[in-house]
Amino acid sequence: METGVRILLAFLVHHQIAHVGGQEDGGHEACVPGFQVKNYQLLYSGPFQKDRALLQVKFDDCAGNEDVKFDVSDPSFHVDKDLNLVPLQDDLYSGPVLLIHGFSAHADDMAQVDVPGLPGQSAYTLRDVLGLGQKLPNRSKRSILVPPMIVTENQRAPFPRIIGKAQVISPEKPGNHIFRLTGPGADQDPKGLFTINIDTGDVSVSRSLDREAIDSYQLEVSTTDFAGNIIEGPAILVITVIDQNDNRPIFKESRYTGEVLEGSPTGTTVMTMTAFDADDQGTDNAALRYNIIRQSPDKPSPNMFYIDAERGDIVTVISPMLLDRETLPTTTYELEIVAKDMAGSEVGLTGTATATITITDKNDHAPEFTHPLFEAHVHEGSTGVVVNLTVDDRDDPATGAWRAIYSIISGDPKQSFEIQTNPDNNEGMLSVVKPLDYEAIAFHTLLIKVENEDLLVPNVDYGPSSTATVHVTVEDINEGPVFMPDPLIVTRMENIPVGSFVASLNATDPDILELQSIRYAVLRDPAGWLSVNPVRGTVNTSASLDRESPYAHDNKYTALFIATDNGTPPATGTGTLIIHLEDYNDNAPYVVPSVAQVCEDAHDMNVAIVGGWDKDLPPNAAPFKIELGKQPGLDKTWKVTRLNSTHSQIMLLHSLKKANYQLPLLITDSGVPPLSNNTEVKVQVCICTKGRRYCSSAHSHRTSLLMLFTTLLLVLVCL
Repeated sequence: METGVRILLAFLVHHQIAHVGGQEDGGHEACVPGFQVKNYQLLYSGPFQKDRALLQVKFDDCAGNEDVKFDVSDPSFHVDKDLNLVPLQDDLYSGPVLLIHGFSAHADDMAQVDVPGLPGQSAYTLRDVLGLGQKLPNRSKRSILVPPMIVTENQRAPFPRIIGKAQVISPEKPGNHIFRLTGPGADQDPKGLFTINIDTGDVSVSRSLDREAIDSYQLEVSTTDFAGNIIEGPAILVITVIDQNDNRPIFKESRYTGEVLEGSPTGTTVMTMTAFDADDQGTDNAALRYNIIRQSPDKPSPNMFYIDAERGDIVTVISPMLLDRETLPTTTYELEIVAKDMAGSEVGLTGTATATITITDKNDHAPEFTHPLFEAHVHEGSTGVVVNLTVDDRDDPATGAWRAIYSIISGDPKQSFEIQTNPDNNEGMLSVVKPLDYEAIAFHTLLIKVENEDLLVPNVDYGPSSTATVHVTVEDINEGPVFMPDPLIVTRMENIPVGSFVASLNATDPDILELQSIRYAVLRDPAGWLSVNPVRGTVNTSASLDRESPYAHDNKYTALFIATDNGTPPATGTGTLIIHLEDYNDNAPYVVPSVAQVCEDAHDMNVAIVGGWDKDLPPNAAPFKIELGKQPGLDKTWKVTRLNSTHSQIMLLHSLKKANYQLPLLITDSGVPPLSNNTEVKVQVCICTKGRRYCSSAHSHRTSLLMLFTTLLLVLVCL
């Protein structure tokens, strides 16, 4: 009975896939694949005879019943090609129930044959039919027979429609139970799609279904007594929604773009078109076929491209020689693509999209100059663009196959010229980057080469037209005199006598082919110290040179001069004179700071530090000698001691009352001859405490002989 077990398992769990049409116009029901009659009776009247038809089953897979196969639970029987149930051998008995499993690519269904009148029929149970033993326990879940069911989507009224039947095979007295259906689609969301007749077990669908929303339902069937107690089950009921072709193929985008390189071999894949069909992918409802229905333009051939019907790959059909971007009427072709389901049959639904294919360029044309010779004229001494070189290139503009690169391959040993590409029009802009000299070379011959940014394809080379000659004529102009050297640097001592010689300017005229005279003049003399001979160019002092002047910086004085020739029109040139000024000891030193503080108690903080300062430079400045003035008696109260080359300390020798004193000092520098300066420092004698000083704000007392005598007398009295 192994075959019976396999049939029952398929009967319980197999998901059926079938293609079924909807209800036809006029209210007639469409074909439902499977057994058209699901229950048969075969009255036993004696032993079965081999090859004698017992009954004929009614099975239709709605597709011509091609390749339909049948399995019978009892291997002693089979269903022949005429759908007759036939014994394979002479057999005395069969089981009380025969199960027939019919299936094909379009249907999968079960039918039951009851065989009443068998001898000892009560001894046979469903468990015997399935070969599972001799005794079936009471209320076994296996006593509920629930075949899988199918229902076509989009069915029309009337509803409800019976789609299958649950049965109880049990030795118990019938009628003592009721059927119950539970699960999603029954008593759970979406509620009420399916119902079961509590008495007969007929399962019905209550309204139209949508396979694209839910393609199958799994429910449970059980039987209960009238008090609600479960007797049998639950058993699994799988309801499969059969697809209808109710969805058109849809392209993700309405317009697709692709490109193919010109000259590509025939069969080159350009792009892939992909559409989606929401119908069942396992049926022809979603089996798509692609086709090109329009090409625009249709020149040079209306069939330049082909699309693989199943994969959607667009490939080239046109020959590589004809796929020439420069000779085609356009570089962009538009294809209208249709995707049709039902494997492309006439009844299939369609979706459309547009494919735009661009023929891209490769560098199969070398750039060529429009003229073999270009001429340019340029004034000597000037720079900038002198001529624009034009080229023709048949390749696609704004690509590396069209963009030009120019180079000067001869005629420019001093790199006086430069050529760059104008990005707007691809012309070569030849420029002078170093001023040309008419007197040196009046005529230049340049050889220019043009190439593309991209390499040429292997079978194309640069020809003679990819080079051109440029004649550049230099035109003479009246050039201004040139100072040599510029700047002119000289060294002079400051304070030299007025009228002293400073420098001799030298300006020459570049126009050596013309005899022209040059005159000199002062252009900028900030301090007014200089004059120049207009013919000879000699510079003399007209005032004293002063290194310490604000017009001198870093010991240097700068003046500008102009030289003018007598050409037509006159031309000028400027030159710079820098005078490095040497120092002369012409500034006396002075003492800093001008105010110093000491404490009135000669034994507490009675020292002040002062230093020397000189506008001159060493050796006309430090070391300084700082000493007391020549007034008699100063050395009795004050003492000046040298600390280093620039500073000395003033020391109070005995106590003085709180006051301000003007102390005369003499400071002398180290120049030859040395300069001295008599100066006074205001010394504040302050009362000093811990951390603080109290100084007088009154006018200073001059340290005179009378004051010193009075102070000395007070000191003696105190002693």
